Amino acid sequence: MKAFVIVALASSMIAGCSITNTANGTSTVHTSWYSHGHRTASGERFNPNGLTAAHKTLPFGTILRLTNEENGRSVTVRVNDRGPFVRGRELDISRGAADQLGFRRKGVERLRMEVL
Repeated sequence: MKAFVIVALASSMIAGCSITNTANGTSTVHTSWYSHGHRTASGERFNPNGLTAAHKTLPFGTILRLTNEENGRSVTVRVNDRGPFVRGRELDISRGAADQLGFRRKGVERLRMEVL
């Protein structure tokens, strides 16, 4: 078990991640939003008003519940893309999801993430 924890910590440090696991199985992730007109890594056309997310490793189709603890807002999104590719960020979400979570103007927010 100790070896697994050491490998996981080393991998996180190498990848520039700062995911914090909490006792109830959720994580706190640095999240940004994006809006472009391209196809996603899953092959879908990106919908900026949709409720989707980009994550580096979670399988396409994974459902996440995201909560902005600053204002209590919550949204459910589906992983359909890869990214983010900015050091220190673990998740990119669509503009529509950022609107619902209330941080679009801010641009980046720490969110509680739960895999459903």
